[in-house]
Amino acid sequence: MWIYLVRRVFLAAAITVVAVSLLFVMIQMVPGDPAAVLLGPRATPELRAELHERMGLDKPLPVQIVMFFAGLLRGDLGFDVFTQRPVGTIVFEQLPYTIELILVAIAWAVIVAVPLGCYSAMRRNSLIDKVAGIMAVAMIAIPSFVMAIYALLIFAVWLNWLPAIGAGSGFWGRVTHLVLPALVVGIGWVGYLSRIVRASMLEVMGENHVRMARAFGLSERRIVARYALPLAILPTVTILGVGMAHLLSAAVFVEVVFARPGIGTLVVQAVDSRNYPIVMGTVLVTTVLFVVSTTIADLINAILDPRIRGSL
Repeated sequence: MWIYLVRRVFLAAAITVVAVSLLFVMIQMVPGDPAAVLLGPRATPELRAELHERMGLDKPLPVQIVMFFAGLLRGDLGFDVFTQRPVGTIVFEQLPYTIELILVAIAWAVIVAVPLGCYSAMRRNSLIDKVAGIMAVAMIAIPSFVMAIYALLIFAVWLNWLPAIGAGSGFWGRVTHLVLPALVVGIGWVGYLSRIVRASMLEVMGENHVRMARAFGLSERRIVARYALPLAILPTVTILGVGMAHLLSAAVFVEVVFARPGIGTLVVQAVDSRNYPIVMGTVLVTTVLFVVSTTIADLINAILDPRIRGSL
């Protein structure tokens, strides 16, 4: 397990370096001059050249990438070109809002999807199974930004049950402001995960160890909970780890629609204003989140499945 963990850590570091380098190049190719945005249209060429030098934009692109990673090794992500505050401070002020949104969305989606998938597998081709399948496809098909707009319109405007924008203050205020965004981010995953759990359960329920458990007279509930579900849940864990990128992209739309603080809102504002240090800081953090989530998913699979532990 330790050898596997070390290999995964080195692989995660390599993926992070490659991904951030590629995104750095792509960001530099975006049209627009950050110096012109910051200084305004009346700025002289001398002032723009001075700002380019201060931001390192006058150097070749490979040199800029090396400078970025050199600063990263020192714990320096640069400074916001508008406020001159450290990028790390700004990013980590917004990160908790996005993390709590994603965690709550995943939590309620898993709580609903896993029992629904198990029940659909145990009652295969029943009316509930067919209705659940139709609803799952509908949940997956509707884009998150469309769901966000309609949720805002129905629950915040028409019914006036929940607040519309912002993150709230205090515990209860943050909870009520989190309900609609978490509902929108997680609802597609309810359909997706329930279908995966159902398919996995149908496959596992035909395995030899499950038939052996039935032959010993164990109850169906115990067979599902003890022998079938731990194996059937493995694809779900993997999908959740890989799906972190989808969750982050959904969070961007949701944070913009609901005017919530977070990484999504921050990166949209930074791209719009050509604030390269903030863009690179958010890209780095989201890339690390994705790599860490996939690594954790692999480790959980290794813990749950003895076959994976034996192959390490």
